[in-house]
Amino acid sequence: MRGLKKQRRIQIIILTLTCLLGTFLLIWKFLPDGINLFRSPSQIVASPPSNTEVFKLGGLVVEGSLKQGIGTQFSFEITDTLNVVSVTYVGIDLPPVLFEEGQGTIVTGQWIDGVFQATELLAKHDENYMPKEVIDALKEQGVYQMPIDKVESN
Repeated sequence: MRGLKKQRRIQIIILTLTCLLGTFLLIWKFLPDGINLFRSPSQIVASPPSNTEVFKLGGLVVEGSLKQGIGTQFSFEITDTLNVVSVTYVGIDLPPVLFEEGQGTIVTGQWIDGVFQATELLAKHDENYMPKEVIDALKEQGVYQMPIDKVESN
């Protein structure tokens, strides 16, 4: 009887370790595909990412840079006030109504041959909105100014 309990314990330990190893391998294989790191234009200029890496790029849309392409394709530039990155977007629709020059935006895509190829575009949802990542990047550069109505309400 004593040998049977010991054998059962060993089987449970081996099964538990196998499950933990399987879980670790699944996380190791699939987790990087689900993580989209945020970068500012200065970070991309300082350290260009590989062509296969999918990440988020955020900043302000440069005034006068929005150019309509063919169909739903258009291009523009994003800046963090220190560096500028060219972005090409090909989507299923035209830019969102609230997507404007001089406003904050975040795009998801890949860095290919010196141009950011965007597959997803996030625009502001009111006149004071700016994505948190963009605010943090602008604060890091020392150029962020809080909107006047936010200053007065604090």
